[in-house]
Amino acid sequence: MRKAYQKKTNRSRRKLQKLDEQVVKVEVGPGQATFQMVLPLDSLLTEVADSIEQMACQAGLLLMKAMIDDEVEQVAGPKGLHNEQLPGYRWGKEEGHTVFMGRKVAIEKPRVRSKKGGEIPLRRYQAFRHPQRMARAVQEKILRRVTTRDYEGVIGDLCEGYGIQRSSVSRHWQAASTRQLQELLEKDLRPLGIAVVILDGKVFHDYTLIAAVGVDWEGRKHVLGLWPGATENAEVCGALLDHLIERGLSPQENYLFILDGSKALKKAVTARFGPKALIQRCRVHKENNVKSHLAQEHHKLLSLKLKAAWGATDPLQARKELQKVHDWLATINLAAARSLEEGLEETLTVNQLQLPPMLHQIFCCTNIIESAFSRTEDLCRNVKRWRSANMAWRWAGTVLREAQGRFHRIRGYREMPVLLRALKKTIATEQSVA
Repeated sequence: MRKAYQKKTNRSRRKLQKLDEQVVKVEVGPGQATFQMVLPLDSLLTEVADSIEQMACQAGLLLMKAMIDDEVEQVAGPKGLHNEQLPGYRWGKEEGHTVFMGRKVAIEKPRVRSKKGGEIPLRRYQAFRHPQRMARAVQEKILRRVTTRDYEGVIGDLCEGYGIQRSSVSRHWQAASTRQLQELLEKDLRPLGIAVVILDGKVFHDYTLIAAVGVDWEGRKHVLGLWPGATENAEVCGALLDHLIERGLSPQENYLFILDGSKALKKAVTARFGPKALIQRCRVHKENNVKSHLAQEHHKLLSLKLKAAWGATDPLQARKELQKVHDWLATINLAAARSLEEGLEETLTVNQLQLPPMLHQIFCCTNIIESAFSRTEDLCRNVKRWRSANMAWRWAGTVLREAQGRFHRIRGYREMPVLLRALKKTIATEQSVA
């Protein structure tokens, strides 16, 4: 029984082996004996696939070289033939490089001299070797959590190149992130049609950054600006708002400002947009501030009471319910009651605007900024040493721009016209009082 099972197993193994092997028959001559040679098909196909990849790499480099040579021929004519009607003539060659597959690859660069004097730059060669191509390749890897130390190991080994060591990759990333931050800080805000401005201060790896995110009339989210500072003070907040105004955020327009509760932010907003600027205090920050004065046993009940009060559709009813919460807190902890009292009216702005439930839920807090920064913290976790505030500024700005590409429109965006009418009504009321 055991021998029969062994024979069956050996027979199955031989069948499987034949599937992985290719038998090649070779005839020595007519009427003569033939012989067979067994080749491992899988390993041969693997080597062929590697060769195909190498050939594709070389074909790409040859295509670049051919395009450069074609431009030379357009400017100086075919090699060995002089054409007086063309503006230049060939002037030898020199060592050059192109950026290919995330690395610099050496190529031979032809030179062309103008008949009027001076060298003619080759537009295609300049495009193929442009530093932004290398910086863009580095940026794509870094934003996918590849460290500068590991960059060389993830770009493949299909062609020889240079510029992929850690120090070089760091320089390219610094250039790329600087450009991304500059584009963020120079973007024109006028065409966006911003209706809501959310401001929040974030401690970003030992550095404080003030972020501004806007929501337009169609419910789309935009990163408006980012400003560094030692603390979340009025000067830093004012500098950010001044910069937003310079780029198109008009003080004459009426926006809904959602703030994290910082007195510095409120002071900066009212100084530039008037004392009657619509400010919604973040309820999450307010609730956490009140809880910090209470024992853990009161936290759950406080959350239920605040949720019921803020959820009232009638602003007067909501105000009465909040007063009841205040009176309850005063019986157990006066510090907690005073914390709730500070800025209490500003937590009811969305109630006073009578927004639909979905917009009410979205615009009562700064969660939009919180979710954007959660992405930055995830992508920056490989950084072991933050050297300066500028470094944190560059990283945060670049990653926020990356996160913006994944933003979705807010839930309830179809109801944004309700907010538009409410803001216009507020403006009309202010003008009639004035």
